[in-house]
Amino acid sequence: MRVSVDGSDVEVPAEATVLEAIHAAGRTVPTLCFDERQAPFGACRVCLVGVAGAPGPQPACTTPCRADIEIDTTDAVARRVAAAVVELVLSELPDPPAVHTELARVARELGVWGREPRWRGAVRERRQDLRHPYLALRHELCISCGRCVRACDEIQGAFALTATGRGFEAGIAVGMDVGFRESSCVSCGACADTCPTDAITEPGLLELLA
Repeated sequence: MRVSVDGSDVEVPAEATVLEAIHAAGRTVPTLCFDERQAPFGACRVCLVGVAGAPGPQPACTTPCRADIEIDTTDAVARRVAAAVVELVLSELPDPPAVHTELARVARELGVWGREPRWRGAVRERRQDLRHPYLALRHELCISCGRCVRACDEIQGAFALTATGRGFEAGIAVGMDVGFRESSCVSCGACADTCPTDAITEPGLLELLA
């Protein structure tokens, strides 16, 4: 199937998503809740792009391609909305994310890294769970992208993590909020590997390998 990405034609499989077409064309678009090892989720609305004929920006990761679709990764409205989404996410954190994280990289790409927040509101309370010997959970850095939960479910099959709350109170819990050690966690590290903010890290393992 032939589609157009930023004015260039590319051939993609019939079941391809817009994001897959963008990658096939050698182009990129920011993502936060997307991990190629997991089923597309479409939660963060950071991968927005312009699609000819659509009423507004579309999420690239969950939008299916169709023959002769015209995709614009530089669409001004899509970029503005995506930047605002990331800016809002950053405004809730008590501290800026570490510079090596995906969230920081996306913020730089969208031009909102280091910017003074335009919106002042509630900031997440610092809360850490250090009960596991190898995994640390910093709740205040969780942006509810769902990647850790899906990694635990889809990749490892441990089902140790659960999405909790709504809106500003949204986050994750380990088991019935008993911590990694007492849950069905098998210490595989898939959650830490996929986390885009360092909300889940492996400090204990790093110390052992040092």
